Amino acid sequence: MQIAIAAHSSPVDARVEAMARDFLKELHSQCPTSTLLLGGYWGFMKSIVDEALRLGFRVVVVLPIERYDVELPSGVVRIDSGCEFRCRSVIMVRSSDVLVSLGGGAGTIIEALLAYAMGKPAYVLTGTNLSSDNLPKAFPEYVDDRRVVRIRYFDDPVKLAQEICKERVTGVKAMFG
Repeated sequence: MQIAIAAHSSPVDARVEAMARDFLKELHSQCPTSTLLLGGYWGFMKSIVDEALRLGFRVVVVLPIERYDVELPSGVVRIDSGCEFRCRSVIMVRSSDVLVSLGGGAGTIIEALLAYAMGKPAYVLTGTNLSSDNLPKAFPEYVDDRRVVRIRYFDDPVKLAQEICKERVTGVKAMFG
């Protein structure tokens, strides 16, 4: 399974970092062969990449053209997208089977909405005190009347990982624009 991880481009507090570590640890125990896709190697994304590598995940980083200067650690598959930030997110989400938001701002929210629009299952960790915590207020289950895929919300990172690995995750063929 290829899992896109949406996360803040700035550093986050220690509690949110711990939530991400708990998620990754449980994900690795349940789905050890998963490949993780992220949109950069700075801020919260950097912490996630480093922990994922430590646990033994395959990691792919899809870089926006503005950040080709970033040095990635050994073992990371680097994709120079040729795109600006939002376009890079399209490539990352399209290349995934499922999207997980571990907390962030506008970019993280955009990636969750992209997953919905592409018919990809979207899972959102809440309780982070980041802007993405507002997603369930705006979209309790679905983004619009097409009801493409239900967005799933979890305040427990361990249960979030278990849920992703429990089911055979499948998307919906999105034939609309």
